[in-house]
Order: sequence, then structure tokens, then C-alpha cells
Amino acid sequence: MLEKLQALYIASKDRRTKWWVKILIAAVLGYALSPIDLIPDFIPVLGYVDDIILVPLGIYYITKLIPIGLWQEYIAIAQQSKAVLPPSRKAAVVIGITWLSALVVISNYLWY
Repeated sequence: MLEKLQALYIASKDRRTKWWVKILIAAVLGYALSPIDLIPDFIPVLGYVDDIILVPLGIYYITKLIPIGLWQEYIAIAQQSKAVLPPSRKAAVVIGITWLSALVVISNYLWY
């Protein structure tokens, strides 16, 4: 899966990739590389659902939006380069804000 994530990163930097596909790639990469999960891993079963289902599903969907020739090129480049993708701090902040927002909404609902 790491190879496909690297290929997505390469696709996000290529001018031949459509802008709206780049937005989807940013969302999937941000979530996959974020040190914070939407559903924390300490929650039994559900904690790993996002890692096992959401990320591969996002990768699968995006690969269907990229022409096959381009995708094969991105995979070949990813196989040649063994670059390591860094954790996404921006995605961690977005997920943290999402959790805080949810807590505020729930606490307001329970308080009133």
C-alpha cells in the first residue's frame, strides 16, 4: 500500500492530473499520513476500520479516476524511488479540529 500512496503523491504533483482529483488525493494522503485517526485505534474493532477500509477504498476510487497509462507511470516512478512520505501535521490538525467540534456540538446538545 505504501507504493500506491507514493504513486498518489507523485500524481498530486503532476500537471497532467486533474485539479479535482488532486483534491481527493490530498484528502486520502492527508488522512493516511496523519498521526491522528478519525476513529482512534484504542476503540475495539472500529479503531482499525478506517485504516483497513477507508484508506484502501480511497486509493481504489482515485486510481479509477486517473487514466491507466498515467497510473502505471506513477507506480513505476514510485517503485524506482524509495522516498519515505512524512507524517501529515496539517491533516492531524484538521482531524483534531473535527474531534473538538464534535465534542462542542455534543456537549451543547447534552447541556441544553
